[in-house]
Amino acid sequence: MEIKRDFYLNKLIERRNSKAIKVIAGIRRCGKSYLVFNLYRDYLIKDGVNKDNIITFAFDDDDDIDKLDKYYENEPTKVLDPLTRTFKVNSKKFRAFIKDITNESEQYYILLDEIQQLENFPGTLNSLLKRENFDVYVTGSNSKLLSSDIITTFRGRGDIIKIYPLSFKEYFEAQNLSFDDCYRNFSYFGGMPYILSLNSEEQKSSYLSNLYSEIYVKDISERYKIKNEDSLERLINILASSIGSPCSPTSLENVFKSKIKVNYHHDTIKKHIDYLKDCFLISQVDRFDIKGKNYINSGSKYYFTDLGLRNVRLNFRQIEETHIMENIIYNELIIRGFNVDVGAIETIETNLNGNSVRKNIEVDFVCNQTDKKLYIQSAYMILDEAKMHQEERSLLKINDSFKKIIIVRNDVRTHYNDNGTLIISLKDFLLNNNSLNY
Repeated sequence: MEIKRDFYLNKLIERRNSKAIKVIAGIRRCGKSYLVFNLYRDYLIKDGVNKDNIITFAFDDDDDIDKLDKYYENEPTKVLDPLTRTFKVNSKKFRAFIKDITNESEQYYILLDEIQQLENFPGTLNSLLKRENFDVYVTGSNSKLLSSDIITTFRGRGDIIKIYPLSFKEYFEAQNLSFDDCYRNFSYFGGMPYILSLNSEEQKSSYLSNLYSEIYVKDISERYKIKNEDSLERLINILASSIGSPCSPTSLENVFKSKIKVNYHHDTIKKHIDYLKDCFLISQVDRFDIKGKNYINSGSKYYFTDLGLRNVRLNFRQIEETHIMENIIYNELIIRGFNVDVGAIETIETNLNGNSVRKNIEVDFVCNQTDKKLYIQSAYMILDEAKMHQEERSLLKINDSFKKIIIVRNDVRTHYNDNGTLIISLKDFLLNNNSLNY
């Protein structure tokens, strides 16, 4: 089954022959290699590029690595990285390989997979940038590729394209299912592209479980030399149980002490959360004081890049519709290019005794994109005016003119209500890329 990923393919086409390294980064197995090695390569060939002028190399593929053995035969093909204490591909041999199979008179497209497996890859990429006839594309599964240090190393010539598992629309369009059936499957098994080639729920669950243990946990433990893998796995489970709920390293430390009877220092927890973010497994969403216009140093929320990976950690025991929907909306907003925070508003309200009480109420998502700002609430069901008032309450406390939106799971007509709030069904939001522009 070929899944058309035109959204990302067009991003590569737009950047073709720009004098920059195109960095395609995202969680492992989300389709980076397929996008570059299949979809983009096919596009180049259809556009008239000679196959011999498209050079592909995967640094985690033994067959490709074996091609380097004949260069500098007195040196090993893999060398020990002194920083990570892991073996990486010898960059000197790789540069010799590229020099051997190219010349200076023809245009070449260099497509490199899992670039972080190459020793001193920034230096090697900079050497490729010096060749005017090279157009270079690289993929990687670690957010260190996105750091300002790496982009600085490329001297401002690094262009980042983030890729995610299938969006719901991509998932929906690849199947002949109703919206509700597709949404249920997506909520359970997520959007890893390979999932669509599996028929039974048992196969899907087994694939996700193996992916998690063999690729993510093992990779993180080896890369960062984590000694207590059991605590890391328990941390992942707690974060998986807490999507949509604020927590902090300190509160998590207290959970480990009181409920699991394990000492797991908050500094170590923070470090391990950063590792999970580095491999794109989770995203951290900070709390933003809408009135004070500053970030609040309290619990953040964490969402999973793929819900199937989240659910398999919990053996599919916690499929809470409200939190799952919130995670799906968050991922869709990120795919569409928004920067997302959790909004907090301090209000003064009168309690049942007639006393004034300060309260903090929440806006699920504060979304920014250049000069555009949106406030979004996720509401599973709105069946009456009382429920509408409850969901709209925090939005109406915001004293600015930016658009306020409620996304509703049940099938409602997209419209503005009497308070000027845009009401959108989840179906319309997920399947219509322009739904937020009404």
